[in-house]
Amino acid sequence: MYRLLIVDDEPEIRQGLRLKMDMDGLGVALAGEASNGMEALSLLENGDIEIVLTDMNMPLMGGVRFMEVCRERCPNVRVIVITGYEDFQYARAALRCQASEYLLKPVARDELNSVLKKVTAELNREREKAELEAKAQWELSQYYEEMKEQFILRLVRWESERESVTTDRARRYGLSGWDERPVRFMTLGFKVRDIEYAQDRTPDQFLLPLEKMCREKAWDAAGICEAFRDGHYPGLIHVVTVESVNWLTSFADHLRTEVKRLLGFELDCGIGQAVTGFNAWKDGYLSSLVAWNYADGSVLAESHPQSTDMTTTTADEIKVIERYLAKGEYDAFGQAVRPILRQAFKGSGASRVKIIFQLYLVLESAASDLFVTMESSEQLWMRPELAYSLDSVDKAYAFLAGIARKITQQRKEGADAADINLIESVRRYIDDHYASDLNLSTMAERFNYHPSYFSELFKKRVGRTFIGYLTDVRMAQAIRLLEDTQLSLWDISELTGFSNASYFSSKFKRIYGMSPSDYRER
Repeated sequence: MYRLLIVDDEPEIRQGLRLKMDMDGLGVALAGEASNGMEALSLLENGDIEIVLTDMNMPLMGGVRFMEVCRERCPNVRVIVITGYEDFQYARAALRCQASEYLLKPVARDELNSVLKKVTAELNREREKAELEAKAQWELSQYYEEMKEQFILRLVRWESERESVTTDRARRYGLSGWDERPVRFMTLGFKVRDIEYAQDRTPDQFLLPLEKMCREKAWDAAGICEAFRDGHYPGLIHVVTVESVNWLTSFADHLRTEVKRLLGFELDCGIGQAVTGFNAWKDGYLSSLVAWNYADGSVLAESHPQSTDMTTTTADEIKVIERYLAKGEYDAFGQAVRPILRQAFKGSGASRVKIIFQLYLVLESAASDLFVTMESSEQLWMRPELAYSLDSVDKAYAFLAGIARKITQQRKEGADAADINLIESVRRYIDDHYASDLNLSTMAERFNYHPSYFSELFKKRVGRTFIGYLTDVRMAQAIRLLEDTQLSLWDISELTGFSNASYFSSKFKRIYGMSPSDYRER
């Protein structure tokens, strides 16, 4: 809908123009009327107006002077000149000021609507072009890539949101329809092998070049392939694609050849099983980690389909284990884990390792939340041979229980210290997921606290209410986007977790004393 201003010193002329226009059919709304150029300029400066119908012969400020000032102050406004004078001077002025059309009174209905249709069509084309340019800028921005990567990480870490929110974010990040198609994950990384490396040429020193090569190759396949990093595994890089295992194998083979040629190291690649649905992405991701552990200087793909893998850890079982760890209940942890391990060892070797990895990931996350240091001997992804050696229920349990004991002991060392660590974990989580649908109740549930106690504890430790701190983080990111990008307020509000642009704008003005648009233009 485009807003239109009528400028003429004769009220009956203005009324006649209003009646002749097919506003609904043209997608035009009347923004106001003015009897001279000065009134018109005032309305233009105080409102979003795209089209002006103006007379030429008016008091105070005539049409010629009005068009000159309008062109200077509002260069994007379309001006249609309507006059009763077939005068060369007016025609020349209209051309000089780049008027869109020049009409003589009396204006016929069909002629007026035809001109307006032409002008609105031009505006539509310009708007579409601007939207495409903005979209291109948006998609190329580093911020967009960071947010897309955070979204993928939430899906593979059991941190799902409401289905409608997940679907909408998938569309926003170019993953529309990926929940309905089989996808595969691939994990890539160097392993420390029993060979001697030159002091200045060890595999871990070439992680950044490897990451760049992976991202560039994934970028070449934009739309069907995405690369991402997971902070839990700093030495690994991951890829997710909707393409077939043959395509992914070819991707890996080409990358391994380039890595060997340019960096001089063997790259291990593990391709996970195909999974369908965002809720299953965590299983596909985990299976790629397992495959990478089994890979030995090659590309290894798990071949068994999603539907035949009967040995898995359910989300409810995971939540129970997380709750016991959060409360420091070591014995309860053991009672929950042993049955899972016994069931796992009834399946295949791959299924067994997958379950061990699932349980290990839960422990690793809990250790990270409490700042519990994991020894190198406890970091399963750094020691792929360890997965092979855990070949009995007792061995697997002893390995997992050793980590769990450190976590539960940390919990019991003192409620005060535990609370401090908890709040620090909450703050880190908010800093990483401020764009998500966060609220006090869901966060309290996530960290296994009663909402009332969680609210009081957060305010006591941080000095701000939960919602106050969340708003601070979101506003800091919003200011960054206002300063560094030309994204619309609608995009910024969505990317920073606000429900809509109107709420974001009113909240921003209440905090900073000016609108987001004024802040950007100051």
